[in-house]
Amino acid sequence: MQRTRLNTIVEVRGQQLSQFFRNPWRRISLSLLSFLFGFFVGTAVATTAGQNSQWDVVCAAFILLFCELVNRWFYRRGVKMGDLQAEVLNIFKMGVSYSLFLEAFKLGS
Repeated sequence: MQRTRLNTIVEVRGQQLSQFFRNPWRRISLSLLSFLFGFFVGTAVATTAGQNSQWDVVCAAFILLFCELVNRWFYRRGVKMGDLQAEVLNIFKMGVSYSLFLEAFKLGS
């Protein structure tokens, strides 16, 4: 890749961000925020798709595709333990899955 100013700025900012999140407490807080945001997104998608019963199947297919792609990328590729982006994306997926699981319990009762 060419060494342009934009490329250099993006690399430096990425390294600074990676260095910032090496602290375990910051890493845990980022993981918690990712889980909660995933929970929010899952609840919002289920609620808005439930309003119009036309979009239920389409939204379910997209969420299933997203979860399966993240699973394939995270578990098959053998992601390193220190890979922050993969970890945050996997925890986001767990939040989405957990929220849909709880939505199913709410609808079943």
